[in-house]
Amino acid sequence: MHNVNKTIVNEFLLVGFSSFQKFYNIIFYVVLLSYILCMLGNIAIIVLIRTHPALHIPMYFFITIFAFLEMMFASVTVPKLLSILANCDYSISVIGCFTQMYVLHALGETECFLLTLMSLDRYLAINNPLRYSTIMSNAFCYVLGSLSWIAGFIFPLVPAAFTILLEYCGPNEINKFFCDFAPLQNLACSDPMLSNYATTSVTITSVICPFFIIVVLYVQIIRTVLKIDSTAGKKKAFSTCSSHLIVSSLFFGTGIIVYIKPKGSQYDKFLALMYTIVTPMLNPFIYTLRNTAVKKAFRKSIRSFHELLSTFKSLSNKST
Repeated sequence: MHNVNKTIVNEFLLVGFSSFQKFYNIIFYVVLLSYILCMLGNIAIIVLIRTHPALHIPMYFFITIFAFLEMMFASVTVPKLLSILANCDYSISVIGCFTQMYVLHALGETECFLLTLMSLDRYLAINNPLRYSTIMSNAFCYVLGSLSWIAGFIFPLVPAAFTILLEYCGPNEINKFFCDFAPLQNLACSDPMLSNYATTSVTITSVICPFFIIVVLYVQIIRTVLKIDSTAGKKKAFSTCSSHLIVSSLFFGTGIIVYIKPKGSQYDKFLALMYTIVTPMLNPFIYTLRNTAVKKAFRKSIRSFHELLSTFKSLSNKST
């Protein structure tokens, strides 16, 4: 008898911010500005690195990939969030929801692996400087970069498949502004045990393990740096790692707070907002403001632009 009135869900409703509807205009402009800054900042980092030969080294190769990932990561959730805030369009198709869920986690886990590779790169540069250029060849960097993408998109396949195969017969309201494993599993009419187990296993493997690897590598890096006699040498070594360490702390810190801490607060969605848009927006500025080589390349680009502008003005004056 319990199967008689079952209906199949045709869409989901992303109602994460519905209780803050009177603040929609404010939230919309904050999110829009953050998204624009995220896009412009990361594009600027990519262009800056690609146009300056001095930055064509493994560390900045990985930063380029990371900047591209950040743009994609934000673009998975923000356009739909802006639609919700501007038009109160809460609905998302079942296929769209599952696609968003998978791509979001695939990109997030790719970032986890990439940040781990970046910490390994810094470890080799500081702990094994004589063999660094031999080990981190261009070909090897491309292989490592490709593996991070492959692993990132393979790992969430199993929990995504288990979640998609669950039976959804109502309710269909997701208390977030994007589709995620846990909220969808909680809506399922069928037993989500296997899906929950697969999600937990993948989270431990692709998020918690990389986080501990980064911690271990940086402990070794700090031990090595502290053995350097000169203050200038210590400062230079720390400066090459500080940006990556801050970015890793923001990414893993906000992610762990969102996914590991006890749920139930109505402000969880604001923490998720930090994780999906604010952190990707801040990262380009962290690399610009704290990285000496990037700041030098940026100043050089500004000077070149001014010189080009002056040349153009002088040619215009001559032609008139």
